Amino acid sequence: MQVPVYSLAGEVVKHIEISNEVFATPFNQAVVHQAMVRQRANARQGTASTKTRSQVAGSAAKMFRQKHTGLARAGSKRSPLRRGGGITFGPKPRSYRQAMPKKMRRLALRCVLSAKAGDGELMVLEQLKLDEPKTKEIVRILAALGVDSSALIATAEPEENVVKSARNLAGIKTIPANLLNVIDLLSYKMLLMTETAVRKVEQLWGKSYLEGESSASL
Repeated sequence: MQVPVYSLAGEVVKHIEISNEVFATPFNQAVVHQAMVRQRANARQGTASTKTRSQVAGSAAKMFRQKHTGLARAGSKRSPLRRGGGITFGPKPRSYRQAMPKKMRRLALRCVLSAKAGDGELMVLEQLKLDEPKTKEIVRILAALGVDSSALIATAEPEENVVKSARNLAGIKTIPANLLNVIDLLSYKMLLMTETAVRKVEQLWGKSYLEGESSASL
């Protein structure tokens, strides 16, 4: 698959060939959904905790006598039926982590990258380096590229000046190529990648990875 490469001025400077294994994978909705749910679940802390009636502070004595009061029978003030009492079947600290085979996780990532490329939401930049942190410069670059929606900017390595320049912009996020994930790719409309970031992604999840997997299974 061939895609145009843009300069920071928004002009097409050349066309490059990108891997079909990574950027032209048929979309598998079930796998992408499972990967998204897993990532959301694994981000949960699982620290929610409530007290049962045995843990709530207060007397365990019967509140009033059983008969001849005209009131309903009642025991401890710590009863879940009373205000300030314990919680019935409330949450306790637990792990929400879900497992998912590595091949499925990688397939989900390739599916979303391919969807971005197929929908015209992938833009490849010749390079993205700034001499100093300057938010105005990122705004200018995005305007030159015609990006007027949310965007995920992926670089081969963390670029400190780029990160600092973009972090105050709403709807813009920077990320190293090796940390690309399903949630971020689905959360942002446009995906801007430097040419070196594209090559790194191909190296991580492209043909070389597939050949390594097949040889390992023999």
